[in-house]
Amino acid sequence: MNTFYKNLSMWLVIGLTMILLFNLFNKPQGQMTSLTYSQFVAAVESREISQVEISGDIVSGSMRNGKAFRAVYPVNDNEMISILRDNGADISVKEVQKDSLMMNIFVSWFPMLLLIGVWVFFMRQMQMGGGKGGALSFGKTKAKLLEQGDHKVTFEDVAGIDEAKEELEEIIDFLKDPQRFTKLGARIPKGVLLAGSPGTGKTLLAKAIAGEADVPFFTISGSDFVEMFVGVGASRVRDLFNQGKKNAPCIIFIDEIDAVGRHRGAGLGGGHDEREQTLNQLLVEMDGFEENEGVIIVAATNRPDVLDPALLRPGRFDRQVIVPIPDVLGRQKILEIYAQKTKMRADVDMAIVARGTPGFSGADLENLVNEAALMAARMGAKKIDKEMIDRAKDKIMMGAERRSMIITDSEKEVTAYHEAGHAIIARLLPGTDPIHKVSIIPRGRALGVTMQLPTDERHTHSKTFLENSLCILFGGRVAEKLIFNEITTGAGNDIERASEMARKMVCEWGMSEVLGPLAYGKKEEQIFLGREISQHRDFSEETARKIDEEVQKIIRIANDTVVKLLTDNMDVLKRVAEELLEQETIVLEDIEDILDELRPGQYERTGNEPEPEEVIKEKKSSPKKPVKAPVEEANDNDVQEAVEDEKTDGVKESAEEVEKAEEEPAAPVDKPKE
Repeated sequence: MNTFYKNLSMWLVIGLTMILLFNLFNKPQGQMTSLTYSQFVAAVESREISQVEISGDIVSGSMRNGKAFRAVYPVNDNEMISILRDNGADISVKEVQKDSLMMNIFVSWFPMLLLIGVWVFFMRQMQMGGGKGGALSFGKTKAKLLEQGDHKVTFEDVAGIDEAKEELEEIIDFLKDPQRFTKLGARIPKGVLLAGSPGTGKTLLAKAIAGEADVPFFTISGSDFVEMFVGVGASRVRDLFNQGKKNAPCIIFIDEIDAVGRHRGAGLGGGHDEREQTLNQLLVEMDGFEENEGVIIVAATNRPDVLDPALLRPGRFDRQVIVPIPDVLGRQKILEIYAQKTKMRADVDMAIVARGTPGFSGADLENLVNEAALMAARMGAKKIDKEMIDRAKDKIMMGAERRSMIITDSEKEVTAYHEAGHAIIARLLPGTDPIHKVSIIPRGRALGVTMQLPTDERHTHSKTFLENSLCILFGGRVAEKLIFNEITTGAGNDIERASEMARKMVCEWGMSEVLGPLAYGKKEEQIFLGREISQHRDFSEETARKIDEEVQKIIRIANDTVVKLLTDNMDVLKRVAEELLEQETIVLEDIEDILDELRPGQYERTGNEPEPEEVIKEKKSSPKKPVKAPVEEANDNDVQEAVEDEKTDGVKESAEEVEKAEEEPAAPVDKPKE
């Protein structure tokens, strides 16, 4: 696009130059009146002519009214001079210059000749490949050569992926000191494939290689090989490796190689397409009859499963380096690197932030620090503090707050009970991830959010954990049903996720005792689409019926479990919902305080509460409204009976018990822990 604008501006300058030259050599004579000889003589005799200039047979001059004129008169008219003198005209005579024919032709045709010459010059430049968009330069590689010092990124700027760094540092060492390896008979890997999820740092690793290596570094994207013209991709591959051989030893980095390296024979446009020709040429250049000594290929992709097997074999990509999502220590190091580039307060503990961002990639962590910096700039703060980090984290994980959204009181109450149902089930079931925050402030596309943060890195999930996760998903829907005897569309996403999880438990993870440890349904996908488009049924109708029954059984058990838990803890559900309606956002410690009050000693504190936010601490520092202490003789069964009585409008409490309850002093809730 930049080349296009440069060419456009250049042609505009050339066009303007041509117009100026044309105007210069063909300057008009101004507003001049042409007179016949008779008109000229009449004007002279009527004394209208004030000044004349005679040049050969041409008479020009100006009239007394200021107009210019021009006339042709016969040279042998001897009386003309006398007439002009008698009528008071100022006469001047100009020598006639004889212009050569060549000069006249040159002056007349110079602008056109100049335009033709400039056009021929640029066309020849483009045909010779002088411009990147030249007519005959399609086969030239678009790779950029980075000389030493062009990039300032080094391995010190890469954290959280130590194993991947070690693999690449070995290649750098080989390029710097090949004798150390060749004397033992070792050969340098011809290719290294960086594979990992988006945002894990594959391209950053390539930039670090460019910063560390003392050799030329070519960088190109996989999509740069493919054009609409047949054979262009293969030609660019040949030109790229020719450039690499001339600059050997060197490194060639191909980003998003899956654009040209996908399975052959799986294209939607037939078997013989441009991508396959490009891939075939790439295979030959990497390991064919001609040796490419000293040319190392480093490629990056987040879809290694779609690459052609011939590309992944030893001799081409000898090494596949997995770039994983960083663990908690890796996240801490990444945060510390990005924090050094910003003005961060010294009391911000990156270890705590790292524990609260499970599953974040390196790009997510960079975005987190950047969002906090933007927030600090909007607030006019001089440094980034922990509160801004927490707010930025909530914005990324739960979405931006939509406080301007108008919600009716009835919808707000339904949302409060819905989120309270999620939160209570997540707290009461053992082995679940601890609650981080519960909010009924609309965020993103949700009216409310219940957010959990795992305390440890999870790589596998047990059947019990999945069953508890299903219960948490149904907590909101069941709470709505128990309180309002009505269900809403707010649980649509919960039901969808629960149904998908239950079906995977049966069909993929073998967690059904009836169907056993078998996988049902083979996934099919188009390589060039890169996603699943259908699922092949490799089982009978009877098995399909059993699968449906097992999925329904798992869902039904989870739903019944939630109904029992919420019915047994109806008072807790109402208190949590009231707290949400009052404060709009609560944390795990608020739920723990309610449980300590209503279920003293029954549920132990989890002990792994995430750090509450500063803004919530300030909000919680104000005393809560006092609540009545429970009757001393009342036990858990009495509380449950009271809840059932309230729900069914059954037998009322006796007057003596009411009096006794009113005589008890009101006890405030314990101040939350700081």
